[in-house]
Amino acid sequence: MMIERRLKSLCLSAVRWIAGAHGQWVGGEPSGGQSIYCANHTSHLDAALLIASMPHRLVENTRPVAAADYWGADSFRRYLTERVFRSVMIERDNNRLNPLGPAFEALRQGDSLIFFPEGTRGPGGFLQALKPGIYCLARAFRDVAIVPVWIENSARVLPKSAKLPIPGPCALYFGEALRWDGQEDAAAFLLRLRSAMEALRHRADR
Repeated sequence: MMIERRLKSLCLSAVRWIAGAHGQWVGGEPSGGQSIYCANHTSHLDAALLIASMPHRLVENTRPVAAADYWGADSFRRYLTERVFRSVMIERDNNRLNPLGPAFEALRQGDSLIFFPEGTRGPGGFLQALKPGIYCLARAFRDVAIVPVWIENSARVLPKSAKLPIPGPCALYFGEALRWDGQEDAAAFLLRLRSAMEALRHRADR
C-alpha cells in the first residue's frame, strides 16, 4: 500500500508539472464533505487532473469511476487504476442489472467519487448529452453533494490519438454543489446539472 501511495503522489506531481492542474472553486471553498464531482470528459488524463487540482485533504477519499472494459484491459492499466488510484470499476454492459452497483457501494462506504456523466469521452469544446446514471446516484444519496466541474484544455494535452501528453496549461472550474430536490424527474435534474456545467464552460471561455 505504501508503494501505491508513493506512485500516486508521483503521478499527480507529473500531472501538475505537465498540465498545471489549476483548480478554481467558483462555487465557494470545498466543504470536505462527501461529494460526487461531475466533470466533462475529453481525455484519459481527466480523472488525474481533477484529483491533482484538489486540496490535499480531499484526495485520499476521492475515487474515480472508471470503465472496466478499457482500464482493466491489461495488467498495467488495471494496477494503475485499481491499486494506485483506487478507482471504482464499472462494467459498461447493458445486460447487467445494475452496472453502477460498485459506485453505490463506494458511496455507502463514505467515499467521494469522480463521475463523468456523459458516459464517454467527447471531442472537447461542448458537452454531450448526460446519461441518467448520475440522477440515480443523486436520488439514492440525497446528502451527497453533486459538484459540477469543467475541465479546460485536457483534450489538447492528451488527445485521443496521442501516446504521450503534450505539456500545456489546464484549468478546472468547480461550481456550486447541488442535490436532487426530492421531486425532479431525471430530465429535470440532468438539465439543471447540465446548465451548471455549461455555466462553468462559459466562464472558462472568457
